[in-house]
Amino acid sequence: MPSFQQRKAVGDAHEAHVAHELAERGWDVSPWGQAVLTQAVRAALRRTDSFLRWTPDLAAAQDRRVVLIDCKGRMTSRTSHRHAVERSAVMAHLHLTAWTQLPVAYVFDDLGVLTPWDVLLSGRTGPLTTKGSGSAYFLVPVARALAFDEVFGTVAVAAPQP
Repeated sequence: MPSFQQRKAVGDAHEAHVAHELAERGWDVSPWGQAVLTQAVRAALRRTDSFLRWTPDLAAAQDRRVVLIDCKGRMTSRTSHRHAVERSAVMAHLHLTAWTQLPVAYVFDDLGVLTPWDVLLSGRTGPLTTKGSGSAYFLVPVARALAFDEVFGTVAVAAPQP
């Protein structure tokens, strides 16, 4: 089982990739969530039941549109072709959406996009696992996800130089 530091490195790389893809499409992206907290605060928060534990990783804006993004690195099964999202995260993000009136989007390694509502409606409760946090997950078929370009637009191609 990978260590927390190994899982964090994977997550950090995925966040950087998603931020780059958003920037390529004209979005302004800022780190958000636990990434902006000190290590001591993050550690203390992990020992609580607060929904702040599930604050999305990025905030992105384009014109007047703002989206909160939770990057899901290595949360897709290659054998069952299903995305996994912790049930606690889904519940927290539904509350966050209601409170902020801003959408939350999950972005997976394949750049597939789901919302907490999509996961709640399409997901099936997965088996409890001893990997990671050991929390209960919703499992959603990869085919249910929207394409990244459909949600965030396509890469702007620069006009050829004369």
